[in-house]
Amino acid sequence: MKITFSPAASERLSSELPGESARLKLLYDTDGCGCVMNGVPTLLRIDRPEEGDVKAAGGPYEVWYEKRYEVFFEDELKVDCRPGTPSFILRSDNQTYTTHLRLLK
Repeated sequence: MKITFSPAASERLSSELPGESARLKLLYDTDGCGCVMNGVPTLLRIDRPEEGDVKAAGGPYEVWYEKRYEVFFEDELKVDCRPGTPSFILRSDNQTYTTHLRLLK
């Protein structure tokens, strides 16, 4: 999987995440969703990946994810944002996964 960040998303993240070595994890949260097919993507700031996590290609941020959730995403994803909104956007060339991608710190 490859995850890149738009210039606007990179700028916002640089102000919200201290340090140049900030790591993120793309979560696929299914708690309270009823079934695994209704998961909600979320970004989580992490100090280090958990055993079994996979590092996504791309940048400028290091993003990790759980291999078992790879099936729910396309091979190339982009994180973007709109000025004046508190959340991010997760999309691919074919679809928008969410316009309310939260960053948990």
